[in-house]
Amino acid sequence: MGTVALHVVGCSVAPETGRRGAGQIRGPVPNQAWRGTRTTLESPVPDDRALAAQAAQGSEKAFRELLRRYERPVFSLIYRMVRDRGIAEDLSQETFIRTFNAIASYNPGYKFSSWIFKIAHNLTIDHLRKKRIDTISIHGSPDAVTPDEQARTRLVLESTYERPDAYVENIELGGQIEAAIARLRPEYRAVTLLRHVEGYSYQEIADILELPLGTVKTYIHRARLELKAALAPIT
Repeated sequence: MGTVALHVVGCSVAPETGRRGAGQIRGPVPNQAWRGTRTTLESPVPDDRALAAQAAQGSEKAFRELLRRYERPVFSLIYRMVRDRGIAEDLSQETFIRTFNAIASYNPGYKFSSWIFKIAHNLTIDHLRKKRIDTISIHGSPDAVTPDEQARTRLVLESTYERPDAYVENIELGGQIEAAIARLRPEYRAVTLLRHVEGYSYQEIADILELPLGTVKTYIHRARLELKAALAPIT
């Protein structure tokens, strides 16, 4: 298996690899060494909070593990907001740089995922406000590798239509839907994605964005009304 390099904060970090040298002892592994290896393999996997605490103490290994766990979800969320792979990569890297620099301020009383998604969200919202990027995909995550995964991450717009083929027709109008979503305020676009693509509950969205629960519900409701109004002439 080849060595995979992780790029963190401008550095390329490769996992350590061991190679048997000519002078190393060969033969059966002593019982004590085997017990030590078995204990290591059976050690529990640290949760995000534990890894964040270790990273705050200077553990590069712990931060690399957090990067491994979140680099793909963070990129996917940002990509769906900006619809440009290069920009999404830049914003993702900036997210992890800020996470690294602020890791000591992380409050373990909150989910780490909520904290890092908030950093990603704020960076993306700032970018959208400045650049006014106006495209977004409803057809699933750019990282989806199977049809099932793509279907699971596809944006599904809730509709009041009674006709059973309304959903299919909406998908066929993908270009118009993308344009309608693009015209949403960044805040409305963010809650729509977190709710209908990422599948977060209202309370989880409130935690991620640090907004009152009532505000999240209002944003989602208004986003749906705006999308319905925008799509009414073509449906």
